[in-house]
Amino acid sequence: MAFLNKRTVALSTGQSASRANGICLSLTSKPLVKKNVSCRAAVKPDWRTHKLKHVVDATIFSKNDLELIFNEAERMEKVRPGMPEAEMLKGYIMSTLFYEPSTRTRLSFESAMSRLGGTVLSTESAGEYSSAAKGETLEDTIRTVEGYADCIVLRHFQEGAARRAASVASVPILNAGDGPGQHPSQAFLDAYTIHREVGRLDSVKIGMVGDLANGRTVRSLCMLLSMYKNVEIYFVSPPVVNMRNDIKEFLTSHGVQWRESSDLREVAAEVDVLYQTRIQKERFTDLAEYAAARGKYIVDAPLMKLMRKDAVVMHPLPRVDEIHVEVDNDPRAAYFRQAKNGLFVRMALLKLCLQDKVISNRKLVSGL
Repeated sequence: MAFLNKRTVALSTGQSASRANGICLSLTSKPLVKKNVSCRAAVKPDWRTHKLKHVVDATIFSKNDLELIFNEAERMEKVRPGMPEAEMLKGYIMSTLFYEPSTRTRLSFESAMSRLGGTVLSTESAGEYSSAAKGETLEDTIRTVEGYADCIVLRHFQEGAARRAASVASVPILNAGDGPGQHPSQAFLDAYTIHREVGRLDSVKIGMVGDLANGRTVRSLCMLLSMYKNVEIYFVSPPVVNMRNDIKEFLTSHGVQWRESSDLREVAAEVDVLYQTRIQKERFTDLAEYAAARGKYIVDAPLMKLMRKDAVVMHPLPRVDEIHVEVDNDPRAAYFRQAKNGLFVRMALLKLCLQDKVISNRKLVSGL
């Protein structure tokens, strides 16, 4: 299949992730070990040398940063109640401030904090049940809540809200999704899942299916995958929700091969990963357009027969009807494993964001 935009642009794999605006401090570590399903590097980076302030934008992270996060996530899988490591964030408080509904993201962040010994202040439907309903600005809310918590996990309906929050916050802001913008922690767990399921991130073929215009998960994942070699991306979506031009231009500028297709069957037979998404009704102002888009591309048993035996199906969830339940028992259905990986990745992010406080209070158990 012919690909568009094959211009090769060199991307330094050791570049700093720091930005002049100070949204995220740089991380540096050894390159990711290839041809190994394990995410651990031969030389383990020492996370104590890294400083991570905010997690708001997938583009500010480097390939080396991902290796660090992956290594920490793998260690987090071994944490059990009663272990000393399960107390490393004891005494620290995380606030979850959600202006949009969430199940997996909110609960996995809250579980992550609890499993590391911390406590949670949770606000769901913050737009309706917080002072935002009285007209309080996001900036004022952040300045207030940071007085009660050591970090804030924010989901908001407006694109760019997490960056606004980070610009005024003195505690770490973790972007749990900002409208149709980005969802960096989801992108990290998606990349972690691909690495564990497929065994690599270089030379991966991935088909992204469904609502690509409004899907912040696929947007953020495209940004992360642009750092790896020989990645090929297929976009399959109804015309009304095609991938936006900013992501296509981003991929082209980073030398990533991409193609738009209307043939899901053809793409399913080609790829290592089929990444399905739901058509997001809440993003549509014209319900006739939603009705035209919904149900066009479905993953079912006949489609699974076309896929390779070593391919996997992923989905950020929730699903509606875009993956039939008959697919759930297929070993290539990775979406519930993907959701579980979110817990370990978010434990790693909390550890990295709060590490300075942990070290200063001598609560870190060495060797984790």
